[in-house]
Amino acid sequence: MRLDGHIHTGLERADYNLNPAENQENLMKGLKAAGLEGGVIFSVDPLKFSDWDPEKRLQDCLDTCKGQDNLYPFYYINPVESDFMDQVDMALKAGVYGFKMICTLYKPSDDRCLQVCEKAAQNGKPVLFHSGICWDGHDSANNNKPSNFEAMIEIPKLKFCLAHVSWPWYDECIAVYGKFNNAYFRRPEMSCEMFIDVTPGTPRPYREEVFTHLLQWSEYDLRYNLMFGTDSNTSKYNSAWALEWQKRDDALYEKLIPEDVEDFKEHVYCRNVLRFLGISDEKPEKYIPMIGE
Repeated sequence: MRLDGHIHTGLERADYNLNPAENQENLMKGLKAAGLEGGVIFSVDPLKFSDWDPEKRLQDCLDTCKGQDNLYPFYYINPVESDFMDQVDMALKAGVYGFKMICTLYKPSDDRCLQVCEKAAQNGKPVLFHSGICWDGHDSANNNKPSNFEAMIEIPKLKFCLAHVSWPWYDECIAVYGKFNNAYFRRPEMSCEMFIDVTPGTPRPYREEVFTHLLQWSEYDLRYNLMFGTDSNTSKYNSAWALEWQKRDDALYEKLIPEDVEDFKEHVYCRNVLRFLGISDEKPEKYIPMIGE
């Protein structure tokens, strides 16, 4: 099974179909055409859909996923809103699988952001962040640099993911992953774990360079912590785009992964997503390089 770990509802306001049932039908057709069986669905952007109240934003996502075992709703939360913790409680009660955040107006170390992450971790829910340059129309680059996400390291049991390999700061993203991987080894009682979402992000000509840094030069074991995504949307799911990136990525995995490449792909496209969501109880044995080795 292959899953798309990064799908938006309402990616562009002007193009969004307001009928969740139609969106689901279009999405499932698009996923099937791309050889995918489901994925993670984010509720609408609270900045772009500021006229929608939180209940409407949540319900739209839940309705889009309704009745599909392989669609996993995430609530997109903006902790700048005054009732943000009430929204967290509402989403948890409704049964979301996790939370989506983009640090457009705040840094990851902002206490409000950390409160969301702490509550998510306490309830066994992951958090997926945008990381890297963001096409959000705001002066937000400094908020989204991967090193800022070291702030997550003190949150026990948190699973969080940096999307887009933090393009263009992919080397910094890799270094931060190494930091969390080492902390995971040194402080097992905390066990805060970082995942990397390889959703583009990366312009096509850079893809091999980024994957070479990730999978060959870093010396980190990423078999169990990479996830595939497309950044497509529910009402106009782009099957051709999804197929193109799978084809490109598969060729790079065949080139760069020396052992058990099919197992590697199975993890990136499915098993890591399920573990991130808390559905799989796989406990991977990771290789963690140490100083002086």
